[in-house]
Parts: sequence; C-alpha cells; structure tokens
Amino acid sequence: MENRFIRAEEVADELGVSKPYAYKLIRQLNEELKDKGFITIAGRVNRQYFNERLYGVRKEGN
Repeated sequence: MENRFIRAEEVADELGVSKPYAYKLIRQLNEELKDKGFITIAGRVNRQYFNERLYGVRKEGN
C-alpha cells in the first residue's frame, strides 16, 4: 500500500528542486489544508492533495 503522505525528499526528487524548497512547498500546502480544517503533519503533506495542487490530478472512484 502506498504511503498516504509524501515527504520533502520525495517532493524534491519528483520536482527536481532542493530539499529546503520542498519543505517550503510542503508548509504552503499544509497551511492551505489547515485553512480548510484538516490536521497536518510537519514535513509531510497528503499525497493526493499534493498531486491535485501541483498537477491538477484527482483520483477517480471511492
């Protein structure tokens, strides 16, 4: 089963950016989630939300 959260190292690899910039992106995405009332984990972001915000991809079904 795929992990529900993506960490800074994976974000950096996927986007070809530095780890500090990946952490900055994660903080931004987590702030958006907090504003929507979700609980967040520092240094990690929900993988599905990451894909939606960066690629406009939504998982069909469920």
